Amino acid sequence: MSEVEKYSPVDAVSIDYVNILLIGAVGAGKSSYFNTINSIFRGHVTSQACSGSAEHSLTTVYRVYKIRSQETGFPLKFRLCDTRGLEEEQGIESADMLAILDGHLPDRYQFNPSMPVSPEITGYKKNPTLQDKIHVIAFVMDGCSVDVFPEKILTNIKATQQKANQRGIPQVVLLTKVDRVCQEVEQDLSQVFYSQAVQDLVDEVSQLLGLPRAHVLPVKNYEREMELDQGVDIPALLSVRQMLRFADDYLYNFVDER
Repeated sequence: MSEVEKYSPVDAVSIDYVNILLIGAVGAGKSSYFNTINSIFRGHVTSQACSGSAEHSLTTVYRVYKIRSQETGFPLKFRLCDTRGLEEEQGIESADMLAILDGHLPDRYQFNPSMPVSPEITGYKKNPTLQDKIHVIAFVMDGCSVDVFPEKILTNIKATQQKANQRGIPQVVLLTKVDRVCQEVEQDLSQVFYSQAVQDLVDEVSQLLGLPRAHVLPVKNYEREMELDQGVDIPALLSVRQMLRFADDYLYNFVDER
């Protein structure tokens, strides 16, 4: 927690914070992940972002969330960017995704499936800076549904990966609801990194998306808990720390290229 609080982007690029983009199917736990990280640093369970289960995405706008230090009240030096959930019939349009990755979209942009992003929308950033761009992508996947993952959504994710690879953006998977795939982990969350069932799931997701296993990060979001639990906090903090390290890798590549 201390390491995450003290994080600052690579000095050579002179930006104030890095952007982590959350992408996933409806109900995978994107908004809940933000709430979980927010809870850890607020010191109690929060529900700032709308979360839950519904037929269609509860997130309808592009949100750039800040995490504030409980001690100082100041935002930490990373942002969690939440998008509408991917659906079989309604994904994120290719033009919209490019606009997000390249930093054109303003906070609170309202997604419209019938009208892709254009430079005419209010707040559109025509000349985005490095600070506006996405520095890491986190694909949020429900650990309970990996075996029956919809083909259309997987195709959408693969298309996003291709765009990210062209831009050199690192990618991870936040593997949620891991407590439901292993009874041992459900009873004792500290066993998450010792569970064979979770390890097998990490291997499966790694192969599915073509990412190294160290990029597949098992987490459990706050859902039914009323109070903070270190068993939830530790995997969540490890996932943030890993993403911040990957963000620095992206920034160092940018420095080397420049």
